[in-house]
Amino acid sequence: MKLGLLSSILDGFAFEEAIDFAAAQGFSCVELAAWKKEKAKRRYAGVSHIDAERLTQEKAKYILDYCSMRGVELSSLAYYPNPLDPDPEEREAAVRHLMSVIDASARLGVNMVTTFIGRDQYKTADENLKEAEKVWKPIMAHAEKAGVRVAIENCPMLFGPDQWPGGQNIMTTPQLWRRVLDAVGSDMLGINFDPSHFVWQMLDYIAPVYEFKDRIFHVHIKDIKLYPEKLKRAGTMAYPLEYMQPKLPGLGDVDWSAFISALTDTGYDSFACIEVEDRAFEASRERIEQSIILSKRYIEQFII
Repeated sequence: MKLGLLSSILDGFAFEEAIDFAAAQGFSCVELAAWKKEKAKRRYAGVSHIDAERLTQEKAKYILDYCSMRGVELSSLAYYPNPLDPDPEEREAAVRHLMSVIDASARLGVNMVTTFIGRDQYKTADENLKEAEKVWKPIMAHAEKAGVRVAIENCPMLFGPDQWPGGQNIMTTPQLWRRVLDAVGSDMLGINFDPSHFVWQMLDYIAPVYEFKDRIFHVHIKDIKLYPEKLKRAGTMAYPLEYMQPKLPGLGDVDWSAFISALTDTGYDSFACIEVEDRAFEASRERIEQSIILSKRYIEQFII
């Protein structure tokens, strides 16, 4: 396994600064944020360390040479919008930029994009599956032609009132993983598995490692802490942030030794990237850097 870092937490860092920081901390790879350069609509969105829409061959060579000189590989280009947004203009913009990110990933020889399937939060799962088939078959035809695998993170994107009631990503459970994969029908479509999202959904995050071993292309290392007393008062129908909180790995409820053990059982030897979303470490650039250092210090007892 290759231990890396999702660069979205390094907002305000230039590309070179992000790679230099990752190299200095001994990371072997970086999942490089590739959002369109525009005002962020939510936390961690809008961060970009590469301009995918304007990536010339010359710029691609510079990026690859810079990473090579510092011994850092790019695991993926990361762009997490809502390609099934109910607003047609928002949906079209998300899909258009996603196509650019796929092209950029191919040009760089990274050949991986990490993203969301998306969801219309006001429609049922069955309705969204039909939309996913319609929207994603052309996306994956483009990805297949470019030789790029697409790994979908399993975050429900359901945290507060703006994402209520259904959330903004349909690929949230093993049952739905299977239905989406079957509907889209591409072997180049897989999973970017973040076990923390299964904690608050009260799902088993070990069994799917074995069931989907051939479709797990990428892994996120992030934790979530569930607060049982808050859950008892608020109930499962409350906004999830009323009873849980994203944390650094080791500060939440994921059993990382069991999860990594399952990955090694299946022979997983791809990328595992730390994703920091812990509000306790967001007050300053120094605290953000500390959060990454602490996360790596903890997880490298399992991943060298």
